[in-house]
Amino acid sequence: MNFCPYCGAPLVLQIPEGDDRPRYRCSACGRVHYENPKVVVGCIPLWEDKILLCRRNIEPQKGLWTLPAGYLENGETVKEGAIRETLEESGAVVNSLHTYLLLDIVHICQIYLMFLGQLESPNFHPTHESSEVALFAEKDVPWDAVAFRAIEKTLRCYFQDRAEGRFPFRNRQIHRSSHDASYAKYDTDPPGRR
Repeated sequence: MNFCPYCGAPLVLQIPEGDDRPRYRCSACGRVHYENPKVVVGCIPLWEDKILLCRRNIEPQKGLWTLPAGYLENGETVKEGAIRETLEESGAVVNSLHTYLLLDIVHICQIYLMFLGQLESPNFHPTHESSEVALFAEKDVPWDAVAFRAIEKTLRCYFQDRAEGRFPFRNRQIHRSSHDASYAKYDTDPPGRR
């Protein structure tokens, strides 16, 4: 951010009085402009013993597989956002959503909130955002072609919980990786930790 959206004057980075961290502040009108984490909402769409995945048709990670997810929009609840993203990316309608996993990705200022949801029917199709949409059994998930570490972690948690027959709400963190600055593939959590 370079200029104040209210008056157009240049912004300066400084710690406002009474605050504890640098913020963008307008050099003319004095308004403080806060930058906060982006909220990503998504869904694990379920049909019988399979999950719905989408092959990305847009960057980043075009051509790789993901769960339907995207940025929460103003004026919608997190559940509404997850339903919308699923419809936009797969043409599928989900219901019976319940919160499942919260992922903190501090180094890129994102929070993922993932839901479990049931497909209303096995009707889905490619969209502008997805070149292919398909149901996968656990053994068929294209692990080497999963687009984002957050999605890989979500899928691994889901399949482990399904094997245990319980789906508690989880809070996990994705750490910065020295292997891949785009956070697309590698996770730095110790082995065996979810």
